[in-house]
This record gives sequence, C-alpha cells and structure tokens, in this order.
Amino acid sequence: MDINSKIYIAGHRGMVGSSIWRTLLSHGYTNLVGVTHDGLDLTNQKAVNDFFEKTKPEYVIMAAAKVGGIVANSTYPAQFIYNNLQIQNNLIDASHKYGVTKLLFLGSSCIYPKFAQQPIKEECLLTGDLEPTNQWYAIAKIAGIKMCQAYRQQYKSDFISAMPCNLYGINDNFDLNNSHVLPALIRKFHTAMIKNEPEVICWGTGSPMREFLYVDDLAEACVFLMKNYSDDLHINVGYGDDITIKQAVETVCEVVGYQGNVVWDDSKPDGTPRKVMDSSRILKMGWKPNVKLLDGLEKTYYWFKNNVHL
Repeated sequence: MDINSKIYIAGHRGMVGSSIWRTLLSHGYTNLVGVTHDGLDLTNQKAVNDFFEKTKPEYVIMAAAKVGGIVANSTYPAQFIYNNLQIQNNLIDASHKYGVTKLLFLGSSCIYPKFAQQPIKEECLLTGDLEPTNQWYAIAKIAGIKMCQAYRQQYKSDFISAMPCNLYGINDNFDLNNSHVLPALIRKFHTAMIKNEPEVICWGTGSPMREFLYVDDLAEACVFLMKNYSDDLHINVGYGDDITIKQAVETVCEVVGYQGNVVWDDSKPDGTPRKVMDSSRILKMGWKPNVKLLDGLEKTYYWFKNNVHL
C-alpha cells in the first residue's frame, strides 16, 4: 500500500472500522474513503457496484457487518445470516469487478467448532459443529472466507481473511440487548453503581474462558496484514491468553468501581466453554498486541462515560 493509495474502509463508523481509520491516519495514509449506511446500503448489489465504479478504491478493508452477542444472535438469526452474506458478497464481488489491488475480509473466532481443540489453529475450521447460539453469524463469516479463497483461486485476486478474537474498545456498542459481553458488562455495572443497586445478575456460570483483544491492537494488525500477508489460508489475530467470564466481570467491577454483589443465573446459556486462538502465525511475522485488558477497559470506560447517554 502506497501512502497515497485510495483505501476504502467498509463500516468506518463502527468500533472496528473507526479504529482502522484512525490507525491508517496515524501511519500517514490520508486518501481514505468511507460512507455511512444512509449513503450506501451494502446489502444492495447495484448500489455497491455503482459506488465502486465511481470511487475506484485500490484497497478495501471489510469491517462492515451485523454483529451482536448471544441475545442478538438468538433473536435475529435471519438478519444475521442474510445481512452478512449480502454485505460480503457485494463487497468481495465488486472488489473483483472493479480491479481492487487487495482486500482484507474480517471475520470472527466464532467460525470455529464449539469444541475445537485449544488453542484453536486456523486448520480447525469446519472440523466440528458450531456453537448454536451464534451459528448464523458464523456460517456467514465462513462463507466470506471461502469466497475470498474462491476469488484467489479463480481470478488470482489478492483477497485475504483475518479472524480476530473477542474485541472491545472505544466506539463499541453498549446496548444491553445487542452488545457483546464486555460492553454489556460495562453498561450493566455502571448503571448499577449510579443507581446504588445492591446486586447485579450475570448470565451463566461465569466459567467459560474468553480471549479479549483491544480494538486498536486489531487495527494495527489489519494495517500490518495489508502490508505483509498474502495467503489463501485465513489468519488468526488474538491476544494469546484467555480469562474466565467471572474474571472479566471482576475486572469490569474494578474499573467501574461497583462494590455490590454479583449473582450468576445458571439457567441462562454459557455459550462455548473455551475459545482461545492460536495466533502464532501472525506473531511470528512480527505483529503483537500491546494493550492489556485492564488498560483497555479503562480507556473504554472513560469513552463510555463521555459519549454514551443512558
């Protein structure tokens, strides 16, 4: 990527896309292209093709997706599979049609089997059953990986895929019904603190293990991969270590300052028992995460207090 290359970040207003945008600017890339949903419906094939024909991006980073936690995935399975398939089909095909030099497709660690061997290697894909609570999103993302591979095979397109672990950070979605675990916990415990609630109920048992990566670390990985990676196999991007949900709750309580009781509702689903990825391939290439969980949560909570109005 030349410093003057035209780079389109799909989903540039979301948590991941906005972080990639800021990171590219910090590296000196200024010819960036972004458009909001009001200006471009990514599920509309004609609109996407017209946009590519007009703007002619040289590089594309796909951070646009319909995302959410267990509640959202369980409530809106049709939208999760349909919208994500439409978005990625349109962007990947348009990138081929209009001569994009390189494309990065971003997926999720939920693509891997529920009981995959830990840490999860890239080769574990499609070796077992998915976690039922987010299979709709996972199947769409698996299709995106395979689509990039198909275009590489048939057209020699330099389309690559990266799979991050659980992400969090500034500009996250803090809606209790549609957010992922860390932003949901931040909002839940912040609300409990300001209302002086004596206890907070959390879903499940607290025993599942999760790996969390601060979004700016992922953004650095994306720029790194656009410069240094070109391979048919998707690549994992993770922190390299995991903690229990119970430990995550305790850390959020520490950051927020909540001192009440935590009650675990084990009638609610835990989800996948453990999910930590083997990110040795990208680590050997020279990228590494820099933001520890406590530091990342403090940054996220500071942003939340100043930008989210309850």
